[in-house]
Amino acid sequence: MAEPLTPTEMVGWRAYIESSQRLMTQLEEDLRADSGLTFNDYHVLVLLSEAPGQRLRMGELASRLVFSPSRLTYQIGSMEKRGLVARESCPDDRRGSEAVLTAEGLRALREAAPHHLRSVRANFMDDLDEAEIAVLTRVFTRLGERLRAERVAQ
Repeated sequence: MAEPLTPTEMVGWRAYIESSQRLMTQLEEDLRADSGLTFNDYHVLVLLSEAPGQRLRMGELASRLVFSPSRLTYQIGSMEKRGLVARESCPDDRRGSEAVLTAEGLRALREAAPHHLRSVRANFMDDLDEAEIAVLTRVFTRLGERLRAERVAQ
């Protein structure tokens, strides 16, 4: 049986859970109100905009989003209907498919980005000093690397 959390650990854990849920809810609400995009839409658009040729294999995209294949299929299907992305066969391997950023998707991202940045600043960054940001970066980078490695090992 796992060792119970200490009172200090419990307070920290609950503060993290509650504040992260509130933050993500606020960011999602702001993004939808400003652009009509969901947080997942925005994240897909960002990842594709940064990828070589503005395209990623579906498996790579699912991994980066931490989505199951079926969840990614649904997400990309929804975005395809709105003209934000296209799904194409991989040029090197016709068995696989890639998500590709469309001109409409790039336009939507460029229009949404300044509003989203304001929301991220107002709801998160502006409440932190440089030392706190450095600590968060170290902690979540380390946790993310460990969790990715454990998932690969499974």
